[in-house]
Order: sequence, then C-alpha cells, then structure tokens
Amino acid sequence: MTASKPYRVLLYYNYVRIEEPEAYTALHLAFCKSLGVRGRILIASEGINGTISGTVDQTSAYMYALRMDPRFATMEFKIDQVDDHTFRKMHVRYRKEIVTMGLEDDIDPNAITGRHLAPAEFHEALQRDDVIVIDARNTYEYDLGHFRNAIRPNVGTFREFPRWVRENLSAYKNKTILTYCTGGIRCEKFSGFLVREGFSDVAQLHGGIVSYGKDAETRGRLFDGKCYVFDERVAVPVNMEEERVISHCLHCGAVSDRYVNCANLDCDTQFFCCDACEIPNRRSCSEPCRSARRHDFSPEKTGEHYRFYR
Repeated sequence: MTASKPYRVLLYYNYVRIEEPEAYTALHLAFCKSLGVRGRILIASEGINGTISGTVDQTSAYMYALRMDPRFATMEFKIDQVDDHTFRKMHVRYRKEIVTMGLEDDIDPNAITGRHLAPAEFHEALQRDDVIVIDARNTYEYDLGHFRNAIRPNVGTFREFPRWVRENLSAYKNKTILTYCTGGIRCEKFSGFLVREGFSDVAQLHGGIVSYGKDAETRGRLFDGKCYVFDERVAVPVNMEEERVISHCLHCGAVSDRYVNCANLDCDTQFFCCDACEIPNRRSCSEPCRSARRHDFSPEKTGEHYRFYR
C-alpha cells in the first residue's frame, strides 16, 4: 500500500446556481486564505471550478466546509497525494462562466448533457469499432497524452469547439460519440452542445482522465502519455500498467514530456524541450525567438521553475 503523503491536491467542480457570485468570490477567498490552502478557483453564477493544494488537515477542512453548504453537499473531489504545495498562491476569481464556449445561448449541463460513463464503461466503449472518440481539451493537452484513437481537434481554446464541430463532425450525427477531458467539467458542456446540435448518441467519461487513472478496474489502460494538469506538476501519470512518453523534444526529437514556455515574452509558446536542449537553445521555440528583444532567459534560471505554469 502506498504511503500517505503530507499534502493533497483537490480537483472539483459543480454546476449549481450561485446567487451574488461576486460577493461569494470575496468570501471564498478569505476562507481559503484562513485555511492556508493555495490554488485557483473560478466562481460564476453557474457554479464553481477549482484546484487547490494543502495539507491533509487543510484539505479535509475545505471539503467538509463546502459539503456543509447545501449547494455543494454532493460535491465530488478528486484527490491526489503530493509531497508539497502544487501552487504558489491562492486565487479565487469571479467569471461570467466557469467554462466558456463562446455561445450566445450557453449550455446548462443541468438541463442538457451527454450520458455519463463510469471509467470501466468508458474503457469498454473505447474498444468498439463503431465509436468516435473526441478529446475535449486543447491541442497542447492532447499532445502530452490522450486515449488511443482519440481525435485531436485543432483548437487552441475551448470556445473554438463549436466551430470545429460544425466544420468537421456534421456527417457523423448518427455515430456514437465518446468525449473526455481532464476532470469532466468541459465535457459537461461539450457533450450537451453535441446533443443540442443533433448528435443522436453522446457519452462522456464521468470524472475525466483523472478519475479514469485512479480506477481499480481500468488502471488507466488505453491512455498513452500523461495527463496535463494546471499546477506545478504539469504532467501526471494515468496508465498504471503501460506508462510511456509519446511526446518529443522540439529541437532534437528525443522522447520528452517536459513542457516549457518560450523565453520570448512576446511568444510564450508551450513546447516540449529536453533538459539537454534548454540552455543551447535559450529555452526558445525558434531562431527568431532565440534572438528576440524581450527575452527572459539565463542559464541559472532553468529546470522546473520554467515548466509551463498558468
């Protein structure tokens, strides 16, 4: 049995009506700071979406307090054990939406969404020949790791998905569509959008990749690479039986899942870069970026500090 670690990361969301969300944002920030947790939380009238890190006691107190609120009584928390904080600060921000698709008539997951499949059900469905599997994340997340045979939508932001669907999937409305994302929150809207667009059979992975990797039955099988997460870990394992790296260093082609940001501040592109190539290429994605005026790189500032972090 794996030994317990002193810190935990909580990943969670809940689509639920929040009255006066801006006021609740301020109260929630004060509460988080009083506990000592760190992370990023978005609050909108449609719900809450967060990832935080803290000690076992701090995260237990946070979960207990949220579930005492009737709005979040059934909140599902995905829990990872870690050695230390995975965030540097605590941010709680108000947004008009916790997930933005850029639609005039937004999707309400409480009114319309796809069928939810447990990890074992999703694993079984993945092996069918008559399904279309769609990664509901951005390209840089897909490139780090994805389910076998999943389509890689050419999108940089979630708001680009409606256009992409209409341009690429209209001929497949009678096919079974499987969708997945990191923790499930984006699929709630994405699968609902597909249903509203007239797709006849739409299902989503309940709990996302994170839950799939923790499932005792699936053990993350059929997922290649690692899962992109929005904290200082950047990449976390999923497939516990066949872990392998599928990405390659931009410069030398070596197998590497080490994401960095281009040191050209006017570029900031995320790319894979092995340790050996970081200094010679000044952590830049191209020759023009290597010689750019607004360049933030020095040999002593290498390594984990500059892995992609937002």
